[in-house]
Amino acid sequence: MSRSFSMKLCVGSLLTVVSTVCASVPSLEAPACSVGKGTVQYDKSVPDKASFPKTQVDICYDDTSIHATFTAFEEINYYFNESQTTNDAIWAYEVMEWFIYHGTNDPQTYLEFEVSPNNVTFQAWIYNRSKVRATGAPMDTSFLTQPLVDGLTAETTLDKEAQTWVSAAKIPLGLFNVDDGQAKGTSWRMNFFRTVVSPDTFPDQLLGAWSPTNESNFHMTPFFGHVEFI
Repeated sequence: MSRSFSMKLCVGSLLTVVSTVCASVPSLEAPACSVGKGTVQYDKSVPDKASFPKTQVDICYDDTSIHATFTAFEEINYYFNESQTTNDAIWAYEVMEWFIYHGTNDPQTYLEFEVSPNNVTFQAWIYNRSKVRATGAPMDTSFLTQPLVDGLTAETTLDKEAQTWVSAAKIPLGLFNVDDGQAKGTSWRMNFFRTVVSPDTFPDQLLGAWSPTNESNFHMTPFFGHVEFI
C-alpha cells in the first residue's frame, strides 16, 4: 500500500547565522489499518550514508490513533539502561525514534516519540525555533507525563535468536487536533530514526534514518519526509 518518491526542498533558517538547508526527502502513503500498512525501510547511517543495520517501519491509522510498528534487524547489543523510566534520556542508548508533525511545512514544533528495547518510552513536544537545532537558537522540550492515560502506548518484543526487536506503538490523533474518524486525507511530516550502541562503544552511537540528515543531528525538520493518510 505504500508509495515512495523524493522531493527536493531548500529552506532558509529563521536565524540569519544559519545557512540554507537543502534536503531531498522521501514520501509515503499510509492507509487505514483495516486495509493495510505503508512500509518504509532504511539501511543508511547519518550523516555519511554508510551501511547501517536494516530497519523497517510500518504505518497505518484507525479512527482514533496512528499506529507504527518498528522492526530492528541485525541487532546484536540490545543495549539499554535498566534504571531508566518514562521520559528519561533513553536516547543515549539504543532506541527507535519517531518525529511527527501534522501539516506540510517544515515545523518548528513537533512530537518526538522514542522507545527502547525494554519498552521504556520518551514522548515530548519539541520547540525547535531554527528548525535545525542551531547553536544559540531556542530549543525547548515539553514532556507528556501521562502517556498511558493519554492513549500513547508501546509493546516491545525481543527475539535475540533472530537478532531483532519489534515495538508496536500507538499515538492518539487528538494530540494533533485531528478528530476521531477524520484522519483520512490528512498530510504529515515525519522522520524515523534508530540508534545503535554497545557497552564497548558507549556513548558513541551509530545513527540511522529514513530521511538521512546531513549532520549527526536528528532535529532537522527540512529533512522530515512527507506522509499522506489515504
